[in-house]
Amino acid sequence: MMSLSGHSVYPHDVLTVLLCLLTVSQAYVNVALNKPAYQQNPEPGNDTYDASNAVDGRKSDLSVSGGQCASSYPRQTATWWVNLTTIHSIHHITIYFRTDNEPWGPSNENTNFTLGFSVYVSNTTDRLQGTLCYKDDNFTLDTIPAVFTTTCPVHGQYVIYYNERLRGVTYPDGYSNHVDISLCEVEVYGCSATGYFGSNCSVPCPDVNCQYCHIETGTCQGCKPGYKGHRCEITCEEGTYGTGCKETCGQCRDVNQCSINNGTCLAGCYAGFKGDLCEIACDRGTYGYDCKETCGHCRDRYQCSIVNGLCRTGCGAGYQGDLCKT
Repeated sequence: MMSLSGHSVYPHDVLTVLLCLLTVSQAYVNVALNKPAYQQNPEPGNDTYDASNAVDGRKSDLSVSGGQCASSYPRQTATWWVNLTTIHSIHHITIYFRTDNEPWGPSNENTNFTLGFSVYVSNTTDRLQGTLCYKDDNFTLDTIPAVFTTTCPVHGQYVIYYNERLRGVTYPDGYSNHVDISLCEVEVYGCSATGYFGSNCSVPCPDVNCQYCHIETGTCQGCKPGYKGHRCEITCEEGTYGTGCKETCGQCRDVNQCSINNGTCLAGCYAGFKGDLCEIACDRGTYGYDCKETCGHCRDRYQCSIVNGLCRTGCGAGYQGDLCKT
């Protein structure tokens, strides 16, 4: 009997592994269940093969026509992802491949389309901006499992399945010429709420300002907006805010009153700007604090200062004064 990695194991070892996986799966929640899903090269107008079938919780019929699997046209690349809708702390991912209810292995025509697959977790739909959880470069037609599980203790919003057969690349024996989506269920187990870790997601992250921590160890993996540092112990410097303090405050009336969390100017905007973040210049013909003042009769209305209303090129005929209102 073969393990997930293709090495020989004894039946009692298999039982131990299955019991461990079952225990872990029960401790964490399948956060992918019924979440929005997408697949590349779908068959238009046919829900039988829709991407959402791979996160509907059904896996009793693993055939292409059973209405429980996601399937796409064979092409050079194949991409499928599920949107968890918010960032989650993830522990492991389990994939049920489409077997067409036939014995899995060299005799099953789906295995060669599956070889070489990758699994990513990302905060966007771009897999390359995320974390590579698994890349198959060891499985063969004989060893690839019909149900695959990989541990990936990271946080992210999108779980992405990807495979490719690129021109000019030589692939191992047994690989197909093209790839497709043949997924009957993708289960993503982790915590349903951020800021917690542990086998049942009940222990708060040790660092007070930590938003995402390692689901097993509690080590901080991402600070709350407004904080940075290995333990999120450093507050954003004056004039900066947000995740990792990478955002710059707008034209706040008092830069000390720029929220380190979301950049809101708590004391209002400097003259000439408006909006919660004070990043929007006054509309043409207005100026001052909150853009509440109206420009005078400037010779050129484009030359009315949004800060103090001065007409830079002078007044129109019949008016005088710095503001051209007399």
